[in-house]
Amino acid sequence: MGKRSTVSDRKQYIHPGKATHLHYTTTARGKRYVASASRARRGRRPSRRPGSSKAVIVAVAAVALVIGFASAWYFLLRDVTISVNGEQVVARVNAPLAEVLEEHDYFGAVPGRLLSVGGNVLEERGGEPCAVSRRGEQLAPEQVEAARIQEGDVFTVADGADTEETSTEETQEIAPGIQRETGGAIQFVSQWGKAGSKRVKTGEVSGETAEEVLEEPQDMVVSSVNPRPSNGKYVVLTFDDGPSSYTPQILEILKEKGVRATFFNLGSQAQSNPSGSRAIVDAGQELASHTMAHRNLPTADRDTLRSEISTAADALSEASGTHPQMIRAPYGAFGDTEWARSGDLISCNVLWNVDTCDWERPGADAIRAAAVNNAFNGAIILMHDGGGNREQTVAALPGIIDDLRAKGYEFVTVSELMNMDDRIPEDVANGTVSMPEEAVLPSV
Repeated sequence: MGKRSTVSDRKQYIHPGKATHLHYTTTARGKRYVASASRARRGRRPSRRPGSSKAVIVAVAAVALVIGFASAWYFLLRDVTISVNGEQVVARVNAPLAEVLEEHDYFGAVPGRLLSVGGNVLEERGGEPCAVSRRGEQLAPEQVEAARIQEGDVFTVADGADTEETSTEETQEIAPGIQRETGGAIQFVSQWGKAGSKRVKTGEVSGETAEEVLEEPQDMVVSSVNPRPSNGKYVVLTFDDGPSSYTPQILEILKEKGVRATFFNLGSQAQSNPSGSRAIVDAGQELASHTMAHRNLPTADRDTLRSEISTAADALSEASGTHPQMIRAPYGAFGDTEWARSGDLISCNVLWNVDTCDWERPGADAIRAAAVNNAFNGAIILMHDGGGNREQTVAALPGIIDDLRAKGYEFVTVSELMNMDDRIPEDVANGTVSMPEEAVLPSV
């Protein structure tokens, strides 16, 4: 046997997680390995007593648990005092504000109501939610849901606002009304009507409608005046219902006496006797309208009323070459409705303040006395040259003229009388009235 070698060879074998050193000694029979293990590290870890690490871990966990419980109590479980509507209230910190409000029934506040466009209650709690403010700042509903209670919070809770139902809207025109004076013989428009506007809402739930005036309308105003000339004594002789066979006789008397008068002809009479109407104009007398067929105008509908006026004016224009705006309504009947429906067609409606009642045929002397005894400065005297037997009127006329002249009266036409009174507009007196483009008639 050979001598054991003293040479030792070292071979390192790496084991996962450990570094193991293998020492071997060469002998005559080969290499014999002897292993010694050590940690692959620099330096050497101090030895520990068994169980010391576990105790530290338990202690740390205990401290963490205490801190956790303390934090949970402080931030989530403790009670804090808050102010609601000026009163102190105890609540859990970090609690949802919405829950606190519900627990306290919103501190007596209630949601708004859902109202119809007409102001009727549709749902008692269908309006805005209760109004909640935090430190004076209004919170939106989503902010109320998200808010958490903090110590020292100051809240106010108030009733929610009422809400109006959804609706559709449209703008509509408001027709003007009419204001009419009475008591005067000359009636005319002193202010034209203008339309206003309104917003009309229709509720989608209730079906109700509500109106809001956006612009007030301007009423039509009809003035009524008895002319009072200040520079003399004047009267007007007027004759209705012609032309007729008596018209030429009356025209002859007026010519002989040098007197001017006003004739209110019927359109139907002008159509059947156009020369009669023409003769009035040729004689220098004033021609006006007594409507088409002497119809009681308040009994006519809108279209018939307007036709009675406009067709008469056309007939008189065709017969005489004069298109009169001045009318005398049959029976003097021309009220609010007639003005509202046809005020744009005329310049004025002329009544009378001395009625001779010649249409009753009381006798020439009675007709003469009625005219003379009741005359005054600015008087408009009513007589007739058509519509029946007018022999008594023709017989009374010369004496009427003579007697009134003897009393100092001068004879003028209706237009001339109107021009003597500053209260009557010039276009009314001259028969040149035109309704302004922006004006509208009342709706009746």
